[in-house]
Amino acid sequence: MKNVLVTGGAGYIGSHACKALLAAGYIPVTYDNLSTGWRDAVKFGPFEQGDLTDRARLDQVLATYKPVAVVHFAALSQVGESMTDPGKYWHNNVTGSLTLIQATVDAGCENFVFSSTCATYGEQDNVLLDEDSMQDPINAYGASKRAIEDILRDFEMAFGLKHVIFRYFNVAGADPDGEVGEFHQPETHLIPLMLDAIDGKRPALTIYGTDYDTDDGTCVRDYVHVMDLVDAHVLGLKWLEDGKDSRVFNLGTGRGFSVREVIDHSRSVTNKEVPFVEGDRRAGDCTKLVSGSERAARELGWHPERSTLQVMIKDAWRWHQNGHYDK
Repeated sequence: MKNVLVTGGAGYIGSHACKALLAAGYIPVTYDNLSTGWRDAVKFGPFEQGDLTDRARLDQVLATYKPVAVVHFAALSQVGESMTDPGKYWHNNVTGSLTLIQATVDAGCENFVFSSTCATYGEQDNVLLDEDSMQDPINAYGASKRAIEDILRDFEMAFGLKHVIFRYFNVAGADPDGEVGEFHQPETHLIPLMLDAIDGKRPALTIYGTDYDTDDGTCVRDYVHVMDLVDAHVLGLKWLEDGKDSRVFNLGTGRGFSVREVIDHSRSVTNKEVPFVEGDRRAGDCTKLVSGSERAARELGWHPERSTLQVMIKDAWRWHQNGHYDK
């Protein structure tokens, strides 16, 4: 079996990716500093603790495992925090990724799969975003991810580093088997915050902004199930191993849901009401982000089969009731 280095493999998406990689015949080697990830989430391969900015540690891990590819999830990802502390995001996301990319090239590893984001597109309302849409991020998180995309293109020109970039939309749900799930401290994502409010772990869900130019005044997002998302990463890795060219793929469903619509769907899954309060908009939030993912379907053969709100909330609710991690 071939080794794959998974940065951020102790986090929400990374841990699900490790499960998918193992099922596909790879050995996922998690590299994580545990600043936001969980040691208990590393269940599917070796664990190596380290920071992206620690070049010596990266060199040591790459030399030990000699991975056929790097799958890079590790990043800070809170939009609001990136607006108030942009230096933290440029240092961690960009400097860390540059260090990782340099180490990858020097180790002779030629395949790189990168977790990017729809936040690189910025505010483009009433547009179905595809891979050729203009990138104009409105927050430091999106800007840092766009910068890493540029670094990858430069390193391909200079050193031949092949890469697949996935720009994905709002990730939700959990492993249907309950082995891993979504668990952040503090929590910032809509669906787990909503489930916290339902079962009394917080007084109420806050709806940030009710005056957006949408049908019900709340912002609209395209939600994709985490298991569908990580399946795409396995397909992207195989794309590179087959010797194909570097490529960018959006990952979404092409269907957007407002915050109020997500709340409405939760009632049919949990049979419970969602206590909520209305608050002001958060800086850096876009009105509407919806993906066009035809390229991923056409070229990768990717089809997000679990990415309905009903299934995503159901899987998240099951994990929410039974799953947790300790450091």
